[in-house]
Amino acid sequence: MSEAVRELLLEPLRCAAAWRGAEQARSQDWVYRLSSAEVADLDRCVDAVARCGRPLHELGVGDFEFDAMAGAIATWMRELEHGRGFVLARGVPVDRYSVDRARIAYWGIGLHMGTAVSQTAAGDLLGEVRDTGADPSDPSVRLYKTRESLGFHCDGADIIGLLCLRTARSGGQSRIASSVSVYNELLERRPDLVPELYENFHWDRNEEQAPGEAPYFDLPICHFDGERLRTFYIGWYIRGAQRHPEAPRLTAAQNEVIDLIDEICEEPDFHLAMEFEPGDIQWLKNSVILHARTAYEDEVEPERRRHLLRLWLTAHGRWADGDEFLRQGIPRKDGVESDADAVDRSITGRPTTGEKE
Repeated sequence: MSEAVRELLLEPLRCAAAWRGAEQARSQDWVYRLSSAEVADLDRCVDAVARCGRPLHELGVGDFEFDAMAGAIATWMRELEHGRGFVLARGVPVDRYSVDRARIAYWGIGLHMGTAVSQTAAGDLLGEVRDTGADPSDPSVRLYKTRESLGFHCDGADIIGLLCLRTARSGGQSRIASSVSVYNELLERRPDLVPELYENFHWDRNEEQAPGEAPYFDLPICHFDGERLRTFYIGWYIRGAQRHPEAPRLTAAQNEVIDLIDEICEEPDFHLAMEFEPGDIQWLKNSVILHARTAYEDEVEPERRRHLLRLWLTAHGRWADGDEFLRQGIPRKDGVESDADAVDRSITGRPTTGEKE
């Protein structure tokens, strides 16, 4: 890090992405409601793709020749890149779409925003966010497959998208915070800890490492290029890496800084709470937004349980501050159960391919 950049880090960062939750809660400017023309345009493209019967991974941008929807997507991309870093798009007609048609609609929108990358070691490009009954205490289990709360964190890639198909009986509230504002607050409270953010931390791979790879990887929480701050943070991955004897031990300063990040995010002034409705898409710019979820209670009937679809998108050629390592997604690994299979097994009780009765 150059001395000039180091001096810049002593001053709070001022940009549209440096917001606080309390101020955003007083406005609905971040909600984009689809117009009837945009919904009709989406319907038209979904109908055409559904008739062709091709699998999602074979579809390209040219299969979704959006008209009105193209303007909406361009608006979202500008807000993600140059604005607050988040959008809640409301009004995808999932109430009259089958789950398969909802997947088509969401995939088509995503194609116009970036390239989907793998979210799991199974190579899932379209994630199924549902409670599968997995044990949250198992270090190999990703917490989005459970009903447990998720602390503030970032995902991989440049853009994170969640399409809500169904909500839970209670709970499951989404919370987001500006990582730029959290950084500024940390600078105000503990400037002595700020340099720690630019040093390597050790992150658990949760048993998703490729053959021959270490069970953890090294990455700083923050990167600053003199103009833009990029943050990547998953506190429990950092703490979880300590289960590996060969991983370097966290220092006192590293423990302090991750505890303080968690503390600031949880303060009501800093995070914005969102109640999803069916048909909502939450778009987040990974490098400037931390997101969390409260625990939830689900319905008994499988067809009424909370169900979200997730995309990790890499915006090649558009993003000025993406990280090449994170943009690659999670490497595929043989023998790992896909999200779709895990959901099917949890609902039907049937073993999935390769699983014994």
